[in-house]
Amino acid sequence: MFTLPEKLTISHVDDCKASLLIEIQHQDVIEIDDSNVQQIDTLGIQLLLAAVKFIISQNKQLIWQPQSLVIKQGIKQLGINEAVLNQYLSG
Repeated sequence: MFTLPEKLTISHVDDCKASLLIEIQHQDVIEIDDSNVQQIDTLGIQLLLAAVKFIISQNKQLIWQPQSLVIKQGIKQLGINEAVLNQYLSG
């Protein structure tokens, strides 16, 4: 399981991205736990969107049952309406 950090902001995105790429390379099923996320910015949301698209493009399975209201609120505030991301966040 890949656990997102408490802060998914510009200062933390590079480390999170590197760790997530390692997870994607070594697993066929990527399970994301977002329960720790307390702060997210635009770059953090872009990382999540790119990660979801990349996981799908690699023919990997993504299991993500979102718990973080911060992520949902951030996406709503930005007006992002990406079907590939919304399928995980609508639950």
